[in-house]
Amino acid sequence: MEDNRHRPAAVLVPVVAGQFAPALLLTKRTDHLHHHPGQISFPGGRVEAQDASPVETALRETEEEIGLDRSHVELLGALPDYYTGTGFRVTPVVGVVHPPFELQLDTFEVAEAFEVPLAHFLDPANHLRHSLMHEGRERQFHAMPYKDYYIWGATAGIIMSLYRLLSGQGGRV
Repeated sequence: MEDNRHRPAAVLVPVVAGQFAPALLLTKRTDHLHHHPGQISFPGGRVEAQDASPVETALRETEEEIGLDRSHVELLGALPDYYTGTGFRVTPVVGVVHPPFELQLDTFEVAEAFEVPLAHFLDPANHLRHSLMHEGRERQFHAMPYKDYYIWGATAGIIMSLYRLLSGQGGRV
């Protein structure tokens, strides 16, 4: 079914195959960006006309933002689309990232790239729910703080989809 109210976008949910345990690779957006400055996110962005699929969008954006070549990514599938309050339909594409690899950050867009152990997100003790008033409406959102990083909103919502899948509570890949 076509959804004309939400702009299509895609992100890569990069699961780094670590030596001891898997981790999620996340980015911190630069503070000067117009949309979501300073927030923690997955690499990704809007689907462009030349993109053949959301998978292509996720891989292209990942290469542009953090310089991770697609040859290091073993695609596993996609999580359910995530609809944002800002009007996007985000397709989260899950892929295992095989080291060794080097990142080359687009310093205009990405202030930092870092890894968080997947186990942190799989522990329900780290799953928070918050709410705020926005344009006269109460909006609820997930948050999963890690060290000095405040992971919330769409990124935390997508991580919750991954959590539900891995814990047997639903989802697809």
